[in-house]
Amino acid sequence: MSKKLCILLLAFALLIPNMSFATDASSIMQIQREPDLLFLIDTFQYIKSIYPFEIEDEQLIEGGLKGMLQTIDPYSNYYTPEEAIEIYKSLYGEFTGIGVYIEEKDSYINIKDVIKGAPSEKAGLQKDDLIISIDDKDIKGISLDNAHEMIQGQEGTKVKLGIRRGKKSKPIYIEVTRENVVKDPLEYEILENEIGYIKLYEFSQSSAAEMERVLEELDGKGITQIILDLRDNPGGLLDQAIEISRQFIPAGPIVHIKEKNKELVTHISTNKTPKYKLIVLVNENSASASEIVAGAIKDTKVGTIIGKKTFGKGIVQSVIPLDNGGLLKLTTAEYLTPKKTSIHGIGIQPDIVVENKTNEDLQLKRAMKEIRAKK
Repeated sequence: MSKKLCILLLAFALLIPNMSFATDASSIMQIQREPDLLFLIDTFQYIKSIYPFEIEDEQLIEGGLKGMLQTIDPYSNYYTPEEAIEIYKSLYGEFTGIGVYIEEKDSYINIKDVIKGAPSEKAGLQKDDLIISIDDKDIKGISLDNAHEMIQGQEGTKVKLGIRRGKKSKPIYIEVTRENVVKDPLEYEILENEIGYIKLYEFSQSSAAEMERVLEELDGKGITQIILDLRDNPGGLLDQAIEISRQFIPAGPIVHIKEKNKELVTHISTNKTPKYKLIVLVNENSASASEIVAGAIKDTKVGTIIGKKTFGKGIVQSVIPLDNGGLLKLTTAEYLTPKKTSIHGIGIQPDIVVENKTNEDLQLKRAMKEIRAKK
């Protein structure tokens, strides 16, 4: 289908009645002015005729597109050309912002970690700082998405964060200059001289290559015991999840992709002899691509899953570039685990449930115990 998708043309039809267009498959689709479409057209014209200030047609069209996509599910959206730049950058592990990982906590936003070398670290922000205001606006009850939008911004601009640190009741205020941030998709270390601990932050364009590099280094040191930490990993690219899974999963299915009116597509591993004693850490923020990897490991019993039940995002989004420079992100498929289990809205239940109720990392502690027992 043309990059200028049917949905974009449908929006333009609000301005050009009786518009028709063709797909690359040579099928002709005529937009009929059905009552629902007439209602949209009438609304558009009413807004233009009565709104007391200047408003561009493009604004209404973009708003209509965003509304249509956001109505489908929380993961589909339309992005303007300016917003599309940030999406492309994120796929390559880059973004413009201050470089923090955040979560909702105590009705505010908690900094789970700061990215090394990022503006956040340079400005003095610390792990477990609680953000209570952004640019002097109290953010109590704010959603994570809205917090992201407020913190991110154009390179060179500044954001002022009100921070509650530790048990200090008086907030401190830190101003951070936004920069282009490049994230390492993973970090690793060797624990007790024999256990490889790999923290995978996201499934960006370089994640599989970095995983392969790290595993080669661990192989060179004779390390076969691996703790793969997928906690707070929100997901990312499907192909990266599949390639990383192939490093661990025995020969057979990794994931099944179920598209509308199409046969099931199965991605497989050809790994005849998995060589790692494997523990995988997950929590309620492990989502999407993280659940593909965790689900494959659990179904094939090649490792032990420890932590809390995962988020439950078992659907795939396609990112489709448009001729106007914008992007369409649309849910196009559901994925199933190797045993053809749907986890969407359900999540993956760990083999061993452990909650971190204190500052001590009890999940990692249990992982260490279990991997020692695998000797």
